[in-house]
Amino acid sequence: MEVETRPTPVVPPPLGIYPARVDEKGRLKLPTDFQQYLNAIFMVEASERRVFITSLDLRTVRIYPLSLWKYNENLLEQETEDPEAAADIAFLAKDLGGSSELDSQGRVLVPAELRQLLNLESQPVHLDCYKGRISVLTEEVYKEKQSKSRENVLEKLTRLERKGLR
Repeated sequence: MEVETRPTPVVPPPLGIYPARVDEKGRLKLPTDFQQYLNAIFMVEASERRVFITSLDLRTVRIYPLSLWKYNENLLEQETEDPEAAADIAFLAKDLGGSSELDSQGRVLVPAELRQLLNLESQPVHLDCYKGRISVLTEEVYKEKQSKSRENVLEKLTRLERKGLR
C-alpha cells in the first residue's frame, strides 16, 4: 500500500522564530501568527480546533494539526524497511503525547508528562513552524541550534547558492 502524499499547508506558515512561554498550568500561549495559521487549517479542513502535541526526540515539543499527525501515523504504520523503529516512534509519540484544543485565548495544554520531562513549566520557549508542524524549543535547545546554524555559515551558504538558493 502506498503512503498518501503529505498534506499541503493551506496557509503560509509563520516566518521567523517566536518567543513564547509555558505557564505554571502547562498552557502554551501561541503568538497571533501561529493562532492564525492553525485557525486557517481548522477552517479549511472543517475540523475541530484540536492539535496533537508530543515529542519524537525527547528534546523538543511538536504540535501537529490533526491532519498532519494522521499522515505521520499512516506513514509509520506502513513503514516496511524499519518497522521496529516506526513502532518505537509511534509508541513514544502516544506515550508522551495528547490532543489539545486551541482555546479562545490561543492557548494549548502541553501534556503533563511531556512538560515534566522537558522542564517546561513557567519557562521561556521558542516556536518555529517547519514542515507544517510547530516546534517548541527549550532555551537550551534553541541556543544549541542557534550556535550550530552559525558554524561554517559561509561554506553552507556557498554550497546552497550553487544549488540555486537566491
